[in-house]
Amino acid sequence: MSDIQEDTLISRKAGSEEHDIYSEDGSIRSDFLARVGAAIADRDVLFLRQNVAKLHESELGDLLESILPDQRLALVKLLGKDFDLTALTEVDEAIRMEIVDQMPNEQIAAAIGDLDSDDAVYILEDLDHQDREEILAQLPFTERVRLRRALDYPESSAGRRMQTEFVAVPPFWNVGQTIDYLRDEENLPDSFSQIFVIDPTFRLLGIIDLDRILRCKRQIRIETIMRETSHPIPADMDQEEAAQIFEQYDLLSAAVVDDNGRLVGVLTIDDVVDVIQEEAEEDLRRLSGVGDEELSDSVKDTSRSRVPWLMVNLVTAFLSASVIGLFEATIEEIVALAILMPIVAGMGGNAGSQTMTVTVRALATRDLDIHNAWRVVRREAGVGLINGMLFGTVVGSVAGWWFADFHLGMVIASAMMINMFAAAMAGMMIPLLLDKAGTDPAVSSAVFVTAITDMTGFMSFLGLATLWLLK
Repeated sequence: MSDIQEDTLISRKAGSEEHDIYSEDGSIRSDFLARVGAAIADRDVLFLRQNVAKLHESELGDLLESILPDQRLALVKLLGKDFDLTALTEVDEAIRMEIVDQMPNEQIAAAIGDLDSDDAVYILEDLDHQDREEILAQLPFTERVRLRRALDYPESSAGRRMQTEFVAVPPFWNVGQTIDYLRDEENLPDSFSQIFVIDPTFRLLGIIDLDRILRCKRQIRIETIMRETSHPIPADMDQEEAAQIFEQYDLLSAAVVDDNGRLVGVLTIDDVVDVIQEEAEEDLRRLSGVGDEELSDSVKDTSRSRVPWLMVNLVTAFLSASVIGLFEATIEEIVALAILMPIVAGMGGNAGSQTMTVTVRALATRDLDIHNAWRVVRREAGVGLINGMLFGTVVGSVAGWWFADFHLGMVIASAMMINMFAAAMAGMMIPLLLDKAGTDPAVSSAVFVTAITDMTGFMSFLGLATLWLLK
């Protein structure tokens, strides 16, 4: 290799490393953050345009989440029209609103015009009504109508997630006309893989994959090569249900239709991936009782979101304490019971949480329904009995040896078996009953499962101790 070639290779590698803003652990490199921070402080617009404005929207979103709030606002202001508004779809809602609130509506309107309709709706839906109407009024008529129609659909519906840019042709066209249309028409989506076939009233008739068009002769009519759209998505369908259809049928995109079967948009796999991630994160947060909390939320907002379920937990904790109070005399007589009580309750709580997590997720993905519920209940009952006997034997043996009391070991072993069986049943039945009652099991299950396992654990352990050890 010549010296010139080697120098070129080294230069390319250095350039590659320079443009890679991530470290090995996936976080943004500290030296890049330092340079961006210095450029913001020095108002070095040239550096920001060359090194920040050209970042991918997801990279810019990560950068906005990594820098300080004052730096975020200064960065957006310095970049001006060079700031990619799409990056706001990649950040927490609190950060998005913080930035949008500081941007003039004229700048937002100018940027909205360059976004895909689904990204535009994602940003507009969080604005207050007055600002949203002022921004929409500055957009071209056709685009304004499309965005208004999408915003009219319920939040978290397929209509809110869809893109209103799509390619549609009549069935009587031939392949040649369709190809010419794709070449000549300027107002087409930047990328697409399917062409929809519609009648004069925009009713969806069928669909053609782009590769099918390219493989057919020009004189072939569209209606002879189109295939029926077997899985159109109703615009008012919940986004999670739409994502399940994509998952079940391995779709890359799907037509979105209104109540009359007319084509109003298209849902693509990139939007569905975001939905799946959002729904999984939402379920996880709800299981922990933290609602829609984000890392960027303030101390006040975070505290407010956690207080309600902590209050419910406090009430159930007093219920558990009242069970203990019923056996005050027994505990005074046998002090070892106070030492061993947390083991019974803790193991039951963990066992109940395991079953509850699996059940809630199965309900969310519709893997669990009325047809297989009884089979799954029996399975969990068996798991609870086996684990109860296993850990009851272990704990009973340790407790009997520790306190040199065989009977105490038998008591805690029996209580452990009872509580782990009850935990399995509670973790299974409570989410099922809440779901049947129309309540989100992800939100309400944890506190009730914990309460039942605590009370059952204390009642079985202290009750057996009273009957067996104090007779």
